[in-house]
Amino acid sequence: MSEKKQNYNLVIGVIALLSIIVLIALIGYFVSKPKPLIIQGEAEASEYRVSGKVPGRIEELYVKEGQMVRKGDTIAFIDSPEVRAKMAQAQGAVKSAEAQNLKARNGARKEQIQGAYELWQQAQVQEDVMRKSFERVKNLYDQKVISAQKYDETKAKYDASVAQTRAAKSQYDMAVEGARVEDRMAAQGLVDRAMGAMQEVEGYMGELYLTSPADGIVSEVYPKVGELVGTGSPVISVTDLADSWFTFNVREDYLHGLSQGDEITVIVPALDGTEVTATVNYLAVRESYATWKATKETGMYDAKTFEVRAVPNTEVKGLRPGMTAIVKATKKK
Repeated sequence: MSEKKQNYNLVIGVIALLSIIVLIALIGYFVSKPKPLIIQGEAEASEYRVSGKVPGRIEELYVKEGQMVRKGDTIAFIDSPEVRAKMAQAQGAVKSAEAQNLKARNGARKEQIQGAYELWQQAQVQEDVMRKSFERVKNLYDQKVISAQKYDETKAKYDASVAQTRAAKSQYDMAVEGARVEDRMAAQGLVDRAMGAMQEVEGYMGELYLTSPADGIVSEVYPKVGELVGTGSPVISVTDLADSWFTFNVREDYLHGLSQGDEITVIVPALDGTEVTATVNYLAVRESYATWKATKETGMYDAKTFEVRAVPNTEVKGLRPGMTAIVKATKKK
């Protein structure tokens, strides 16, 4: 009886020992079991920084942060006295150039034309008188009545009267015709130049009113009313929520063959765990300063980080830039 009891106790001890060993093994397995890999990223969206070409002072802001705007909506007005002064200068230059062009096209005044005509008629009368005198002197010279000197003097006066008549006629024709073709072209060039300057200033005037480049939400307003802004300084940021995507930074040994065109299921905790199906459209290594490197140990190597972007297949209501996104599953294309 004693021997049986001893055998029984021995069996119980062995069973208990085996149970403890199995329990310890199970605990060790579950404790040492690697946790499932969690790839976490965030939502992003296209952001437009609205700025002006003209330096000036913020006169009015028509929107506030968080306000929805449409493409083309006026969102701010920049006051620039310098641009208004340039507009006045351009308008004066246009008026002056147009007056010069009109003067070149209209030609001389009526009084000037009439005066040139009278001088021409006077020169013609003088020419007729000198021609008759020359003819009489020539006849006398042919008859050897007068000397050659007298003949030469009369001929010279006649030739001078003919030249004077031609000169008067040229002055009259020029007064009737008006400015030369080159002068007209030069005057038209001045008008074109002034109009170009006018269009340039009008372009700057249009830049005083800043408009939204896309539909979206006003994410940030940088200056306040009354503050000065320089050329190209951002005034307002508009985020296009319709152009959203998810960005993940994944170490290369965790990519597991992920490539462009693959579909992934993303969980958005901020939207009550909504699952979103997205398509990978961008995959590239990050810059060297953003690269994560593993500690060099036996059998280890440096691992680089890749940026993976995925675009939702459908619109996700309520999705905002900065929301956490967690990859649940992937599906090869």
